[in-house]
Amino acid sequence: MERNVFQELRARNLLAQCTDPEKVEALLAGEPIRFYIGFDPTADSLHIGHFVQAIVMSHMQRAGHIPIALFGGATAMIGDPTGKTEMRRMMTREEIDHNISCFRQQMSAMVDFSEGKAVMVNNADWLLGLNYVEFLREVGVHFSVNRMLAAECYKSRLETGLSFFEMNYMIMQSYDFLHLRRTQGAVLEMGGDDQWSNMIGGVELCRRAAGKEVYAMTSNLLLTSEGKKMGKTEKGAVWLGSDRTSPYEFYQYWRNVADADVINCMKMLTFLPLEEIAEYAALTDSAVNAAKERLAFEVTRLIHGEAEATKAQEAARALFSGAAESENIPTVTLAEDAFTDGGIDVVSALVQSGLAKSRGEARRLVDQGGVFVDDAKAGGIGFTIARAALPVLLRKGKKGYCKLTAADSAE
Repeated sequence: MERNVFQELRARNLLAQCTDPEKVEALLAGEPIRFYIGFDPTADSLHIGHFVQAIVMSHMQRAGHIPIALFGGATAMIGDPTGKTEMRRMMTREEIDHNISCFRQQMSAMVDFSEGKAVMVNNADWLLGLNYVEFLREVGVHFSVNRMLAAECYKSRLETGLSFFEMNYMIMQSYDFLHLRRTQGAVLEMGGDDQWSNMIGGVELCRRAAGKEVYAMTSNLLLTSEGKKMGKTEKGAVWLGSDRTSPYEFYQYWRNVADADVINCMKMLTFLPLEEIAEYAALTDSAVNAAKERLAFEVTRLIHGEAEATKAQEAARALFSGAAESENIPTVTLAEDAFTDGGIDVVSALVQSGLAKSRGEARRLVDQGGVFVDDAKAGGIGFTIARAALPVLLRKGKKGYCKLTAADSAE
C-alpha cells in the first residue's frame, strides 16, 4: 500500500510530535500546503542537524507541498537558548548576512527552489523594522511569563541565568509563524524536536492574535542507539560545507557509524526505499559493512554530488585494501619551513595533517601506539619522518588517514 508523506515520515523515524496528528495527516494527504522550517545562521555552513530538516523538506516537496525555508537574520541576533548553558555570542549583521548567503547556496543543492516550488525568506525583513511598543501590544500580550519559564528551553537555564534578551527569542520565533501565515499562507511549522516549545508558541499566537488554526510537527533528532547526538567528531561538528568537512571525511564519518545505528541513519538521511533498507537490516556480522558503504555513499552523494561520493568511496576502499596510491586519499603538502634538519617530527606531522587538533593530542596518540607512518609504528614522540621519504601515508588508528607530501614530491 502506498504511504502518504505523513506515514512516510513516521516510518522513517522522522516524526516525533504533532499538535493534532489526525488533522495534520489529513491535511498532508490533501491539496498542497505551504509549510516552513527555520534555520538560524549561526555559522557559515549547515551541519547534520540542518540536513535532517532539509531531508524532511524534500520529502514534503516530493509529495507536492511547498516549502518555505526561513533564515533567521533577526532571531540569530539574539540566539536560541535551547540546549545552551550560557548566552550565545552576539554576532554582527555582517556575519549573519554572510552565513545566510552560505545557507542559501547549500540549501539550493538539496531542495528545488525554482519558480513556484519553494521559497526562501529572511525574518530580518519583518522583525528588524518593528516598533517595540507596538510589538509588545500586539504580540507580547499573548505570552504568559509563567508558561514560558516552564518551557524546557528556558527552565533548564534558570539556575545558571537567563537574560531578558534571550527571553525574547520565543516571542520573535512565534511571530514568524503569524507573519508567514498572513503573508505566505503557511499552515504548518516543522523542525527538530528540541524546538517544540518555541513552535507551540507560534501555534498559540496564530490562534489568539489572528483566530487561525495552524499546526506544528517535529522530527526526531539524529541520535545514536545510546541516545547521544550524532554529527560530532573529535574535530568538531560534521559540516555540509566541503571547506569545513571534506567529502572524504564526510564519507568516512558515515562509513564508520556503529552497526546499531546504520539502519536508522539510512531511514532518516537517504531516500532509499524502505523495502530496500529492510533488506540491509537483515545483514549480520561483517556483511553489515555493505550497508555502511551504501549509507556513506548515498549521504555523501546528496551533499557533494555523485562524482565526489565516488571519489571518497574509491579512496576509502583503496586505504582499506592497502592500495594507498589512490589519488583520492586526503593529501597535505608540507611547506619548506615544516622541516628541520631534513625531517619533521611525527607530532608536528599529525597537527599539520589535521589528524590531531593540538600537539598535546598528537603526543597522546603516539604514546598510545596508534600512529603509523606507512606500515611502521611511530615508536615515540621523537619519531621523525624524513623529507626524502615523502610521500608517506600517515595513519591514526584504523580510520584516520592522510598522505603527506613535500612540494617536489607531490604526485
